[in-house]
Amino acid sequence: IATAIFRAKVRVSYRKVRTRLARINAYLQEHLQGVEVVKLFNVEAKEFRGFDRANKDHLLAHFQNLFYYAVFFPTVEFIGAIALALILWYGGLGILGGAVTFGVVVAFLQYSERFYQPIRDLSDKYNVFQAAMVSSERIFDLLDTKPAVPEPAGTDAVAERVGAAGLGRLRGGVEFDHVWFAYKDEDFVLRDISFKIAPGEKVALVGATGAGKSSIANLVTRFYEFQRGTIKIDGRDIRQIEGRVLRRQIGLVLQDVFLFGGTVRDNLRFGARERPADEAERALHEVGGGRMLSRLPHGLEEEVGERGVYFSMGERQLLAFARALHYDPSILILDEATSSVDVETERVIQAALRRLLEGRTSLVIAHRLSTILDADRILVMHRGELREQGTHEELLARGGIYARLYELQYQGQKVGAAVDGTIPSGVSEVHRAATSE
Repeated sequence: IATAIFRAKVRVSYRKVRTRLARINAYLQEHLQGVEVVKLFNVEAKEFRGFDRANKDHLLAHFQNLFYYAVFFPTVEFIGAIALALILWYGGLGILGGAVTFGVVVAFLQYSERFYQPIRDLSDKYNVFQAAMVSSERIFDLLDTKPAVPEPAGTDAVAERVGAAGLGRLRGGVEFDHVWFAYKDEDFVLRDISFKIAPGEKVALVGATGAGKSSIANLVTRFYEFQRGTIKIDGRDIRQIEGRVLRRQIGLVLQDVFLFGGTVRDNLRFGARERPADEAERALHEVGGGRMLSRLPHGLEEEVGERGVYFSMGERQLLAFARALHYDPSILILDEATSSVDVETERVIQAALRRLLEGRTSLVIAHRLSTILDADRILVMHRGELREQGTHEELLARGGIYARLYELQYQGQKVGAAVDGTIPSGVSEVHRAATSE
């Protein structure tokens, strides 16, 4: 009974201890990574007080756990003492009545001591055992968490069947058919989205922040599950294709580049190690990284550091481009991928992409409209809906959302345009129309 009560109480206590320890670790990791920001805003004292509160919560949870243990262990000792007292009382009466001998009573006292000694030891170890059980609970909760994006029934069989059916290299046709998507509940960020991308077509996605551009990229790569509608790749519903089979043919370059600790070569060959080693260097040269490579003392064997800390943001994006191209995808998704490179590097990348995107379907998400003027088609997103689509010239002539976005960017570039005496094509007409309006 004492053990059952202790187990119920201490399990809850240890859950609190583990949760608060996880909070401390998360707090430390976050603030150590962002130490420059903490110092920049002079909030060291404030953040230290935040750590102190988290540490105090952890301490109080430990105190509660120690209290239960401090009650449980003496309780076991007390129960053993009661047993000895009962033997002495009953055995003493037996000796006085001549029912038992003094030796029998002594023997029972020894038996009782031998019986309770392992129980005392177990009660000491039981505390450690409960701590391990709570830790295991957290691990198994994570292992038992079902993926947010379900794989097709019989994943291995499906992968084998799709491969045997000749999925091979995708042509790259993408179709969204009345797709609705929400990250949480019914708060939809994409509403009734429908469009088609032909194999080898370069399509740009533009719109204000939060319009749903990156959400479309996340759905194509099956990072999230959409609630309504259908998404097809080469006419196949992507929900019937295993995630790893699909992603093997999709290259994704994000604005926030993630590099793994190791060498430049390791990062370039991250997803395609079966390809020849020299292909990695060729991919880097293709995206204009030759100048950067020449500056590295150890070339491709140069260490990038944790998350690429030894490289600038622009250099990291060059490496991400090269990594995606070395992966040799059928579909290439660029999510603000040139936002952190200088103008000269961007021109080199754009020139390389014109060659490398041939034969590949590309989906380019951009805020800087100057980077997508040569797109075959531009999709304009607004508040989760597809409002306009067409070429650059067609959308400017329409005078809608895209024309206004372009006009706003032109206002920011007006001074530079006045210096060299040039005005981007179509802007002067839009500017006159907007002024008259």
